[in-house]
Amino acid sequence: MRTFKNTLLQITQYGMGSGDETLDLLLVSNYLKLLGEETVLPKVIVFYNGGVKLICKGSPVLEILHDLDQKGVKMIACKTCLNHFQLSDKMELGLAGTMIDIMQLQKAAEKVINL
Repeated sequence: MRTFKNTLLQITQYGMGSGDETLDLLLVSNYLKLLGEETVLPKVIVFYNGGVKLICKGSPVLEILHDLDQKGVKMIACKTCLNHFQLSDKMELGLAGTMIDIMQLQKAAEKVINL
């Protein structure tokens, strides 16, 4: 599987966009589903702030994220954010990382996509 060349995808909220939560979740679900159908995938998806909720138990997009994980996309969640939302023990996939880890990924990326 080819990956986006040095592209970092960041998900910073519980959904995509801001407004109606149902619509926000529908949009992020559609985006991730379509991303999974691509032949070129990002190397890493970073989750921070409310975005960490998407990789935790009960998330409506867990199945889609598991599929991306199986295709080789690494998932990293902000440890501080997980602790803030008391979700450290509810992560279903990926790794907990520090802000330094996130900064290193941002520095190495040629392109950063924020959702």
